[in-house]
Amino acid sequence: MFQKTTLILLLLVIVSCKNSETNEKEKIKTANWLLGKWENKMTEGRLSESWKKGNDSTFQAESFFIKEKDTLHFEKITLQQNGENLIYSATVKGQNNDKPVSFKMTSETDKKLVFENPKHDYPQKITYTLIKKDSLVAEISGIQLGKPSSEKFGMKKLE
Repeated sequence: MFQKTTLILLLLVIVSCKNSETNEKEKIKTANWLLGKWENKMTEGRLSESWKKGNDSTFQAESFFIKEKDTLHFEKITLQQNGENLIYSATVKGQNNDKPVSFKMTSETDKKLVFENPKHDYPQKITYTLIKKDSLVAEISGIQLGKPSSEKFGMKKLE
């Protein structure tokens, strides 16, 4: 009787561990719609953001803002699942000693991802909203120079 009980408990532990491993990797799947190349052409220049899957818990992206032949803004982005948390880390060339700034996901739906870092100077909030399968709006917002500020960037999917 003792052996049967021990065996059943051991099997339950193994099954629950496998389920938690599977569930842990599920969080990043909510961001699958980000994968691909996104672009916005405007009079000021061209904004491009390319997302790819690094592995089953990490997405990587590069974001450029190019005016004519000059790259005015370049950043590398990593979206990584750590346990139950999704962390958005951006490394902007020439800022923060080229070290990443992390934003924790604070809310999510099938079509919206919100990342926040209240201690960052600006932005404190980054939001991605899927409008249609081929269009999204990326928004940065927060307090800048003592005043609320936000910028929205509509993008079309190229691939």
